[in-house]
Amino acid sequence: MAASTTMNLKQLSDRLGLSPTTVSRALNGYSEVSEATRQRVIEMAAQSGYRPNVMARHLATGRADAIGLVYPLDATYLGDPRFIEVLEGLTARFHEADIDVLIASAGKDDELETYQRLVRAHRVDGLIVARTRLNDARIRFLRAAKFPFVSYGRTSDPSGFAWFDFDNALGTRLAVERLVALGHRRIAYLHADRDLTFAAQRYQGFMVAMLEAGLSVDPALVREAGFLRRQAFSAMHDLLRLPVRPTAVIVDNNQAGVGVIRALLEAGLRPRRDCSLIIYDGLPQDTLLDQQDVSSVEQPTPNAAGRKLAELMLGVMQGTAHTQLQVLWKPYLRPGMSDGPAPL
Repeated sequence: MAASTTMNLKQLSDRLGLSPTTVSRALNGYSEVSEATRQRVIEMAAQSGYRPNVMARHLATGRADAIGLVYPLDATYLGDPRFIEVLEGLTARFHEADIDVLIASAGKDDELETYQRLVRAHRVDGLIVARTRLNDARIRFLRAAKFPFVSYGRTSDPSGFAWFDFDNALGTRLAVERLVALGHRRIAYLHADRDLTFAAQRYQGFMVAMLEAGLSVDPALVREAGFLRRQAFSAMHDLLRLPVRPTAVIVDNNQAGVGVIRALLEAGLRPRRDCSLIIYDGLPQDTLLDQQDVSSVEQPTPNAAGRKLAELMLGVMQGTAHTQLQVLWKPYLRPGMSDGPAPL
């Protein structure tokens, strides 16, 4: 039979002289089927153009062959190109394993309900939990339900489940150490909501590094800027109106960084010359600002992070111990043209 001809399970079974049950189990990797039989079935299926009935396979195996990711209907996600790159890497790796990625939208107030609905309906075989919080109800629910998941980020207690994260505290420590070495003492810090784990960790890194440098932190120089560019613009505008403005600013996310640079430029100031600036993750590539070469705390490529998340999820599905599925990558500081010596 030509490879382009579609064959059903019964026809394939007849050709092999095996029962449909044996052929189905061979194709789905059941351990009771010998390796020799499995290889024989796989080779004949390939030669004969056999295409499995996806719905029947799902019913037989109890698997959805899909991993879910709940995507909040929130401008801070939709406007984050780095998260989209993570999703690209995640999808590519799962595609290699013949697994789909199901993206479910959710409002801010019904995100947990969306998780519960996906689990109850068994529409996915596992879930990726993104942008974790220190006290995360989604992770509590998934652990109680014993449902497979990997979190992109840790919680206040990261034991007992699989996760992938960056050493966020190290990133802001590196930023403070660089600015202190350049002679800065009045360093401002703009951050996202500190209920978010990454923001809390980066804030902790900033505070510890300032303490270790023997510098006091002026509360007036530490402000929540969120993710929205206009909110960050307003926070930076207020800093620049202080009687003694900061000589340097660290921003804990790249979306806020756009608003911060805009505030500097509109005030007639230039990064580095008038105010040193270090932005976590740099600037989004799609910004229209001509200040792309900013000093930044960098992390391995988002695409690689997405692939690693997928690898961890596959490990969870295979029953690997969660203690072997906790991965922490280190950031590094990339000097650019937005920071320099403190003014005399």
